[in-house]
Amino acid sequence: MRALLLALLLLAMPAEARLTREERAMATAVDREAERTIQLLERAVNRNSGTLNLPGVAAVGEMFRAELEPLGFEVRWIDMAATGRAGHLLATHRGNGRGRRILLIGHLDTVFEPDSPFQAYARDGNRATGPGVGDCKGGDVVMIAALRAMQAAGTLRDADIMVVMTGDEERPGSPIAAARRDLVEAGRWADVALEYENLATEDGRDFGTVARRSATSWTLTTHGRSGHSSGVFGEELGYGAVYEMARILDAFRRELAEPNLTYNVGVIGGGTPASIDAEGLRVAASGKTNITAETAIARGDLRALTPEQEARVRARMQNIVGQHLARTGAELVFSEDGYPPMAPTQGNRALLARLNLINRDLGLAEMPEYDPAKRGAADSSFVAADADTLAGLGAAGGNAHAAGEWIALDSLARQARRSAILITRLSREPRSPDS
Repeated sequence: MRALLLALLLLAMPAEARLTREERAMATAVDREAERTIQLLERAVNRNSGTLNLPGVAAVGEMFRAELEPLGFEVRWIDMAATGRAGHLLATHRGNGRGRRILLIGHLDTVFEPDSPFQAYARDGNRATGPGVGDCKGGDVVMIAALRAMQAAGTLRDADIMVVMTGDEERPGSPIAAARRDLVEAGRWADVALEYENLATEDGRDFGTVARRSATSWTLTTHGRSGHSSGVFGEELGYGAVYEMARILDAFRRELAEPNLTYNVGVIGGGTPASIDAEGLRVAASGKTNITAETAIARGDLRALTPEQEARVRARMQNIVGQHLARTGAELVFSEDGYPPMAPTQGNRALLARLNLINRDLGLAEMPEYDPAKRGAADSSFVAADADTLAGLGAAGGNAHAAGEWIALDSLARQARRSAILITRLSREPRSPDS
């Protein structure tokens, strides 16, 4: 009977009572500094850091350096001039070496270059708008707020943490192997990776992101014999490049469909001649109605949930391409500068389960898994093969990548509380012997 009464008493206790003294201190610190966090966000948003604004990206990096160094992080700037980009901020906090190593991922750049008309932070009650306010400067300040709360409660001291804020997440430098080299190395160092792009929400409910799809570009070029259109479909002239292109793309549409897979065509053109620019953005073509097309070019992307799915679909696409119409040819080339998939692994799901324990302790609703088909690719995908990864830990909002991008300001504190407790608990879990 006494055990039953104790159990009932525990169930009746407020959620906060399930937190440790240190965790309550972290939650209090986040709330105490909520306005300071919002002011940091305002300063960061008001400094333009479009990916190609290299001085602006570096300046935002310096803002976050000034936040991280007082917390005991060793901060360095990794110059990325060789890839055509500003660089990355990498910060390391050395703890006691016994707990799990934790990588925190954000990015400094936005899609809004200096010539965009959308430039300034604006606040209206609980809503703030501005370029990159959610993607990803809101997430960056959530990260900083969580680390500051950990320091205030004394839980940061023994934690082994690395922070990587890339400067080209929205338009990665080239070659991507060089642009993401340092992030990949950080993922190999880490046991756990937490990524701070915007929080997934639907109908007022928060979701956890345990998976993201890949993003790989492809270019399809078809060839045909050019000649008078009176001979089209005939033995000598065949079908021409445009019909071969149409055959392939329609076969993609009919034959490739499966869950969590998309294969978009973004640009297309054909004629005699046809060409595509070096960036793969513009197709130039000319021709006459009475001449069969010599060349056709299409460019698109492929998004898959797992490496196995992507490899299988690539092979199926190549098989379709190889079944040529008469007197035609075709080549399908996949870009090497793509984003890999972040598959929904058991380790990723275990991280979400840990976060949901924290949600329970904070009196918050459980966060279900978010549909990966509704999310874009992100830097977390580059580390997911080496570390258990949970994404989308930034601010709640909407209209990302468009004028009017916004966040709910109260989500900053909610997310910082979740993160501070999650990082602290993870940092105290012993590393596995084979780590």
